[in-house]
Amino acid sequence: MALLIYSSLTGLIYGLLLFLIAAGLTLVFGMMGIINFAHTSFYMLGAYFAYVIAGILGFWPALVIAPILVTIIGVILERTILRKVHQAGHGQEMLTTFGLVIVMEELVRMIFGNRLMDYAVPPGLRFTAFTLSGVDYPFYRVFVALVGLVLFAVLFALLRFTRTGILIRAAVRRPDMTEALGHNVSLLFSIVFGIGAWMAGVAGVVGGPLLTTSPEMGVQLAILVFVVVVIGGLGSLEGALYASLLIGVLSFIVVGIDYSIADILSPLGIGQFLRDTGGLLTTRLSSFSSSIPIILMLLVLLLRPAGLRGDRI
Repeated sequence: MALLIYSSLTGLIYGLLLFLIAAGLTLVFGMMGIINFAHTSFYMLGAYFAYVIAGILGFWPALVIAPILVTIIGVILERTILRKVHQAGHGQEMLTTFGLVIVMEELVRMIFGNRLMDYAVPPGLRFTAFTLSGVDYPFYRVFVALVGLVLFAVLFALLRFTRTGILIRAAVRRPDMTEALGHNVSLLFSIVFGIGAWMAGVAGVVGGPLLTTSPEMGVQLAILVFVVVVIGGLGSLEGALYASLLIGVLSFIVVGIDYSIADILSPLGIGQFLRDTGGLLTTRLSSFSSSIPIILMLLVLLLRPAGLRGDRI
């Protein structure tokens, strides 16, 4: 039971970190229709900016400054490159953003080298939150979860209950009508893209010490973040949160299951028969932990193609 609770907590925290990255892509991909493969590169840049700034000013200034720098880079790329490419169609968009991934990754390698950075948990947050069955649970993981929950609440309130949020949603659904009413749709889209880049930067700042900081850290999460967006539903923050938590919890629970389907069905008297047949039924479930996101996506697309919280149009 203690292992189940520990795995569930760790999965929830990993899911909230995943949400911080996926929320920005949900806004950009789901609301603006921009297929931005370079989104997780903003997550990488946030970690590297924070590593440099934290070494000079400390972790808390890095938590403020690094996401702002990522936002500036994101808005510049959106206004100078992605806006023009978006008009050429999704094919050109995919190729361009994939090229941006390579460029940003190679620039980081040129400056910092192809190695893991010693971006560690700040000393002020390096203590035990609580003890579970004799095992100390680090407070920094709880801190990452709190950051994820707070940003979800702020972003949800911004989009639902403020004038800016109303204008953004109107510009996404009826851009021509919104512009005819005198609003700057181009500026609104830049704001949306900037918010997405900012959230990815925040995820990099808090996620770098929790996971790893390396040039490949963005590429490693690229497919997973798109899977979260598809499962949650395009443009839905609530869906992105549900999908991230679901993926995180199930992945960490399954990785601790050291039994196969044949072992589980042994009390029914068919366990030995299944073992004799071999195949997937005799493979330990922990081996499928990395496949959980894809399996979930396939199930959701079969049962609810619009996603968990997507619009059924």
